[in-house]
Formats: sequence, C-alpha cells, structure tokens
Amino acid sequence: MIIKQIIVGTMAVCCYIVACEKTKKAAVIDPGGDVDKILAEVKKMGVSVEYVIATHGHPDHVCGNRKIQEATGAKIIMHSADELFFGKPDVKSYFSMLGLEASPAADIEVEEGDEITIGEVKFKVFHTPGHTPGGMCLYNAPDLITGDTLFVGGLGRTDFPGGSHEDLLNSIRTKLLVLPPETIVWPGHGYGGHQSTIGEEKRSNPFL
Repeated sequence: MIIKQIIVGTMAVCCYIVACEKTKKAAVIDPGGDVDKILAEVKKMGVSVEYVIATHGHPDHVCGNRKIQEATGAKIIMHSADELFFGKPDVKSYFSMLGLEASPAADIEVEEGDEITIGEVKFKVFHTPGHTPGGMCLYNAPDLITGDTLFVGGLGRTDFPGGSHEDLLNSIRTKLLVLPPETIVWPGHGYGGHQSTIGEEKRSNPFL
C-alpha cells in the first residue's frame, strides 16, 4: 500500500492519498482544501481515485469532497452517523460559520467493522465517536488513519455540536490503544507531529 500525506487548506488538514501498488486504484481521505494540489499529486502518482473518504463530517475535512468527486468520478464514503448528523439543517447552519463547503451526500455509508476495499487494499472501519457522532478511523496493519480522533500527543476537541469527551476517550481506549504498539498513527492534523505510533501515544500522550 502507498500512503501519501499532504497538508491542505486553511486549517492545515492532513489529507491522505492511499493507493494499491498493484492495481493503482486509490482513495483520497479528508481533502480539506487545496484540491488542485491534491489532484496534481494524484496525477504524479499515476493512480485512479475510486473513493473520497471522510473520517468525519467537519467542513475543514470535507470541503474538497465535491471538487474531487467532480474531477475523478469517485464515490464519497462517510459513516452513517455523520451522514445523518451533518445533514441536519441546524448543524449545517452552525458549521456554515467556518465559511467552508459542506460535503455532498455520501454515496456509501459505512458502519463499525465494515471494510473499504481499494484494489487489493482493505481498510477496516473503526467507529470512534466523540469528536463527531460518526467519526471513524481506518486500519490496515500497520497503518491507522485516525482523523481528528487521535493526534500526536493530543486528541480531537469535543466542544463542537455532537462532541463528547467521554465518548472520545472511550473510543480511543477501546478501539485504538488495544492495537499493536508498532501501529503507525496518521493523524487528521499535524498538531505535535505528523506521524506517531500507538505505543508512543500510550507512553507519552498527556490526554490519555
């Protein structure tokens, strides 16, 4: 599997292009802006984007979904709980204050334990609510894409609508910290660093 991390948008989101080396099929995860930059990297890698995957529905992570979809024909994937939550008029109104485009409706909704297949690469879906109701992490050993659930030395904020600090800590402890210590953590923002491991976060993350 190929993983390319790109820092995009006004909020410095960690966007990922993940691809199957054999089939050259790919997905773009959390295209939070700078779509031309992302598409240029896709072209450079010589891959075909089948999916746009949202680790969660906050606009800073999904504001590039429409343009990526229009450019590639990719299907948008989101956890069903966030598809429902971010479709509510009052939630849309609240997050519109960020001035960033919301995601179009998901073409595919996923749940805990589902698999997302990209060529010969399979990501397991971990539902990790707390930052948002439908936040999710994507696991293909040894790689774990954590979105805004877990950062390097930090974790996602829970003061936005739909957030719960208790749920977030439970998600991290029961879904992520039980993984092998050598698991590579690829976070949704580079606060504290752009890559870590589960073992390192267990040892040194002050929020855990």
